[in-house]
Amino acid sequence: MSARRDLRTAAWRKSSYSGPGNGTGGDNCLEVADHIPGLVPVRDSKYPHSPALVFPAPAWAAFVARLR
Repeated sequence: MSARRDLRTAAWRKSSYSGPGNGTGGDNCLEVADHIPGLVPVRDSKYPHSPALVFPAPAWAAFVARLR
């Protein structure tokens, strides 16, 4: 996909594994947005203004399923 997507209005949410008491210290947070049908934007919460990675939804679902 070569077209750039405007993610400024995306509603980002942190991983459920982020936060105090989980061994990460809350500093290593992944955020995803349900903004573009069929695609999953992903970014590092420490750098919210940096470019996001955008994955096809089926590839992201397979990745998450493999982690479980």
